[in-house]
Amino acid sequence: MFLMSGFMKAASERSPQSEKKPRRRPLPGKAIVVLCMASFFMGLLFSNRIGVMPLETTEQRTSTTRESKISLIAHDCEHKHRLGEGSTKDVIGEVSKTHQAIQSLDKSISSLEMELAVARTNQNGGQASSGGVTMRSNKGLQKAFVVIGINTAFSSKRRRDSIRETWMPRGSKLKRLEEKGIVIRFVIGRSAAQGGVLDRAIDAEEAETKDFLRLEHVEGYHELSSKTRVYFSTVVSKWDADFYVKVDDDVHVNLGMLVTTLTRYRSKPRIYIGCMKSGPVLSQKGVKYHEPEFWKFGEERNKYFRHATGQIYAISKDLAAYISTNAPILHRYANEDVSLGSWLIGLEVEHIDDRMMCCGTPPDCEWKMQTGNVCVASFDWSCSGVCKSVARMKDVHNTCGEGDRAIWNVVI
Repeated sequence: MFLMSGFMKAASERSPQSEKKPRRRPLPGKAIVVLCMASFFMGLLFSNRIGVMPLETTEQRTSTTRESKISLIAHDCEHKHRLGEGSTKDVIGEVSKTHQAIQSLDKSISSLEMELAVARTNQNGGQASSGGVTMRSNKGLQKAFVVIGINTAFSSKRRRDSIRETWMPRGSKLKRLEEKGIVIRFVIGRSAAQGGVLDRAIDAEEAETKDFLRLEHVEGYHELSSKTRVYFSTVVSKWDADFYVKVDDDVHVNLGMLVTTLTRYRSKPRIYIGCMKSGPVLSQKGVKYHEPEFWKFGEERNKYFRHATGQIYAISKDLAAYISTNAPILHRYANEDVSLGSWLIGLEVEHIDDRMMCCGTPPDCEWKMQTGNVCVASFDWSCSGVCKSVARMKDVHNTCGEGDRAIWNVVI
């Protein structure tokens, strides 16, 4: 409308001039209106055509984006469908492989921890270690295949003599055996009155026999778990051996068979050998082997975890080093064999249940020998050792002993 008024105004202003100059015939008013409307519609059409182009482009882009999303969703659905088509056995197989990989990793970590414990023990460089035992570098340690510690007490001199007269070499033979790589010592601590008559008696006996290992430990029956812990810490600080054995002083041992048995496991790490048992946890006070911490093992009449019976057992070097390194935080139960089992049960350890390490006294060990099965150790379960060992040790040795030459014929 603004354009039409403009044109009409311009036409009215020019009309007087037209009258003065009749050269050209003026346009009629209707023509002017038609021309203006035509111009208006042409401009409108032109502007709409230009504005449609971006709109179409946006729609095309939106359409392309939607198609891409639809394509991705379709691909994802197809992928999930393919996964769903896999059998349950394949899924279980993958889970099993993952579980095996985790177990393998756990074993590797456990092995590294053991190696670290051994390295710490060997490289302590003379500094005091846990448990009050001074450690030295393995460069200054005597190399051995096995160290055999015979647990004894101040009152057990006659038991010690019965062993010296039977299965344990004495004097120069003991020294020769040590040169072969087999170390044997009676293991004892100190009395409560250190330097008293009991200690002086052991000092005199040691001066004569030279077969003792003295521990920085106060002797006592209820302190056997502590004594065991100190024993392993002490022997790894003195001897660099492949195995460490603990045996009671009322048990008969065939040294040749013991060493032969240990050689079979020489190449394996973390070995725990003995007669594995799982006895009852005794909660009643006043009975022998009473366990004050019985509640830790569950309900009444429960049994202990599997562990080697305390009369005789052997552990490999890395396990002894582990005990030495971690001595302050190793819990002690009332029974020393249970304590040792508890220290090892959470580790990656191979438990070897060797029933030849717990033969009975004659006729049991005699029958076995007649069939070619020489026992490693013999004792009576009813007495937790050879009953009346001082009087009977020689008879057991004569009946079930392997012969004096057997230990010298063993190849280590």
